[in-house]
Amino acid sequence: MTNDLVLTQEEARFETLIQGLLTEGHGTCPDFIDPLTVNGLRSNLLQHKQNGDMRPAGISRQFDYQRNAEVRGDVIRWIENDTTDVFELLVLSKIQAFITYLNRTCYTSINDFEFHYAYYEQGSFYKRHLDQFKSDKGRKYSLVMYLNEDWLESDGGKLSLYHPDGTQEDVTPTGGRAVFFESDKVEHEVHPSLNRYRLSIAGWLKQV
Repeated sequence: MTNDLVLTQEEARFETLIQGLLTEGHGTCPDFIDPLTVNGLRSNLLQHKQNGDMRPAGISRQFDYQRNAEVRGDVIRWIENDTTDVFELLVLSKIQAFITYLNRTCYTSINDFEFHYAYYEQGSFYKRHLDQFKSDKGRKYSLVMYLNEDWLESDGGKLSLYHPDGTQEDVTPTGGRAVFFESDKVEHEVHPSLNRYRLSIAGWLKQV
């Protein structure tokens, strides 16, 4: 396989996300992350969970555990931009390439990003919300990448996207799939997984 072919395939994945956002209000790509990288990132996440390295996520800058637990039930660990982990480097490199392509083709002026692992226990959820803080308009686009293995419809845990025109789209969190949407326009909700834990990497493309 030539480098040119790899680049063409990568750009096709980026285009799938961008065109979906432009025409449907969100983009999805079923194979945004290759299986080997998905497996490595999944192992990282589960190791962090086993080590006790993940913490409850906040819903605002004023963290209140009880109030947050009523809205969301995931625990997270941030991925540092200067990581030395090979699989984290691969996914961050892909995100940076996507930003470069997005800026070049859509003139978006994205110049920063932040991403974290997210672990949802069976039955945990994240109620309907927007990703952008009222006091911080830096988050422009949300990108979620799933790390689940052999996910079934019967497992639940879907992501519901609520578009400004009143339409709703449900996305099954199968491993390797990515979802892309505007942080300040698309409300979304993570439904409880019924049979197992649910794994992802989530974050934002930003202007700072």
